[in-house]
Amino acid sequence: MLNAPRLMAGLLVVILSTFAVQPIRATTTELIVADRNTGLAISGFDPVAYFVDRAAMPGSSDFECSFGGAVWRFRNEGNRAAFLAHPEVYLPRYGGYDPVGVARGVAVAGHPQFWLIANERLYLFYSPEVQAQFALDPERISATADRKWLSVRHELVP
Repeated sequence: MLNAPRLMAGLLVVILSTFAVQPIRATTTELIVADRNTGLAISGFDPVAYFVDRAAMPGSSDFECSFGGAVWRFRNEGNRAAFLAHPEVYLPRYGGYDPVGVARGVAVAGHPQFWLIANERLYLFYSPEVQAQFALDPERISATADRKWLSVRHELVP
């Protein structure tokens, strides 16, 4: 006769050991620009607000989540939920590095107040001048940055 409590305990051990061996982690295909002291991505600005409010808006410590090795802040619970449901939509391209710099083969952190949405993706820029340069031909610069991103990204890995 089977001992149900013992069988359940054994199954629980197997399940827990499976999860202990393979931790569940958020993954991303891009390294994220984050403050090395606070861990905040894009200086604590809400990545969803760029799309919803069409403005660079600071997030709140009341609405945070960890994703891709960084801490993200949001203005409200709805923005946090939208990000968690579809991070690929709201993550800044190239992890927040300036696409013009990436196109030139260098990683320069973008500033969250110099931004542009092009082709339904968020881009952050080092300066207003570089932002204006990108705005003149986002397709060409993005295509060049896409080709160079792998080598630039490789240089970022410690």
